[in-house]
Amino acid sequence: MQIIEQSIIAKSPDRKCEDGLVVTDDFIAVIDGSTSKSTLRHSLFRSNGRYCMQLVSRYLRHAPKTISCSQFCRGVTAYVRRHYRQSRLPLLSQQPEERMCASAVIFSRVSREIWMIGDCQCLVGGELYENPKPYEQILAEERADIIRHMPSTEGLLKHDTARDQIIPHMKEWMKRQNTDYAVIDGFPIPMQHVRIITLDFRPWELVLASDGYPWLCPTLQQSEERLAWQRANDPLNISDFKATKGFMHGNDSFDDRTYIRFRV
Repeated sequence: MQIIEQSIIAKSPDRKCEDGLVVTDDFIAVIDGSTSKSTLRHSLFRSNGRYCMQLVSRYLRHAPKTISCSQFCRGVTAYVRRHYRQSRLPLLSQQPEERMCASAVIFSRVSREIWMIGDCQCLVGGELYENPKPYEQILAEERADIIRHMPSTEGLLKHDTARDQIIPHMKEWMKRQNTDYAVIDGFPIPMQHVRIITLDFRPWELVLASDGYPWLCPTLQQSEERLAWQRANDPLNISDFKATKGFMHGNDSFDDRTYIRFRV
């Protein structure tokens, strides 16, 4: 595996996301912790999304090189689950929105497969593959419609009241995680919602990325340029690209972003 370029950039200067990229002799992965919608914290010193991202990263770094996708899903689920307080498991079983959560896109050198678990994206020979959460676009459209009907959008990049209005709906959709769609949260992952891309033995150029890039391009520079264009022309993310949040004041982007391009 030959790394061409890589980048990890937090959306704001006070955040860290270095655990979002894993590069070993056998695996390359982008891991994206989900922003928690709950006040329940599973770690005293880290957000729920960052904690889950760190656990997934740690598990993958020590995973056997011959592990299959289904074995990885079972193993990482058990590993994350062990880091919940036992007393909380009944609550978490009934209320998925209270769990810590992450998505991942992983390349396995031995199996020559890409595993897409949750909301992530990749380019395979220039062709885009995505695995979005089913509710994301619905709520992004709802938020955009709320903003379009506001008498004034002034101040929304400091306090996104439109996002506030869709958070309850987001929590309702999250009750279906690992039922209607797959994430890594310490509970069984439905394999029918995990996307697996199998490569033949020809040389391939691959890009793995988090969903912090609204337009994933063949190079990092192009992807960053498209992101900069988005910020300049539609900072609320309500036009050609719609999202459940915008470019908040003081942030470099609307979300953390991780990108790696390599050849196999």
